[in-house]
Amino acid sequence: MNEGWLGDEYLILFEDHEVPAVTKLYRLDEWLPEFAIVGLRGWDDFIVRDTHGGTHTVPAVPLDRELLAPFDIPEHATLEPDDRYKGKIKWYVTPLVFGGDASTEDNVVWLDQEKHAALVAWWNAKYIELAGS
Repeated sequence: MNEGWLGDEYLILFEDHEVPAVTKLYRLDEWLPEFAIVGLRGWDDFIVRDTHGGTHTVPAVPLDRELLAPFDIPEHATLEPDDRYKGKIKWYVTPLVFGGDASTEDNVVWLDQEKHAALVAWWNAKYIELAGS
């Protein structure tokens, strides 16, 4: 894993050998089966790769095909490490799509990847459940 600042954006980029395990951890096959997670952009969005090698961003919640946006991972970019955020992922206690407020500190926690993955899966299942009702 390589993480750090690229200009004003914080990126987490996974090594090729990490991609299958990360994709499985986040249960991406349940929502976007033809994609693999290759990174995070600004903590809120996944960077995903399609079967043709194209890369896109998509919100962690909801993992909705309609929200895919093209994104080019900068080649040979050097990420500026920041020890304050190393190994941490920002999470909104109430995700924005559910009315959470990004500007209040009460709605932000910092998680490790395992906890982040569990919450991403739970909230995406909740999103689908509510969309189907």
